[in-house]
Amino acid sequence: MQRRMGEAVARVARKVNHTVENKTDSLDLANCKLMTFPVGIYKAMRSVTEGIHHISLANNELKSLTSRFVTTFSQLRELNLAGNSLHRLPEELTSLLHLRAINLSRNRFRRFPEPLAAVTSLETIDLEENEITELPAEQLASMASLRSLNLRANPVAPELRLLVRPLVPFDLLLSPEEPVPEA
Repeated sequence: MQRRMGEAVARVARKVNHTVENKTDSLDLANCKLMTFPVGIYKAMRSVTEGIHHISLANNELKSLTSRFVTTFSQLRELNLAGNSLHRLPEELTSLLHLRAINLSRNRFRRFPEPLAAVTSLETIDLEENEITELPAEQLASMASLRSLNLRANPVAPELRLLVRPLVPFDLLLSPEEPVPEA
């Protein structure tokens, strides 16, 4: 058990060092079994955080994202948080003025994450395979840059589907409705 944890820590350290040493614009910490974003990474990456535009934390075990993460990586354009256990996002997400795409598929959202509606640069939101039943139709309709919202495999109510579709000027991807069983 300790050996596997040590290997996981070493893998994260290698990935962070690769990003810092090569001054790349991406940090890929997908599949690292992270339960939280390691605090030591903030210090290790302080010289390059402004240049980080893409972060993948997909397929970890994250339950939350901190405001410090958002404020540290303020120049993000793409954020992949698919396959975690997130159910809410910090309000500070609204400060990500360059964020164009966010992947929140396969998480535990029951509602549309409200902070996303205030991120004016967002073009793509992926919320596939969550537990979302309600949508803030007016807020979604006011998202001028949004081109695609993926809500497949969410239990969005049929009446909401009819209400939202005419209001939104972007691609709204929903799963086909289940046929109503006959009595």
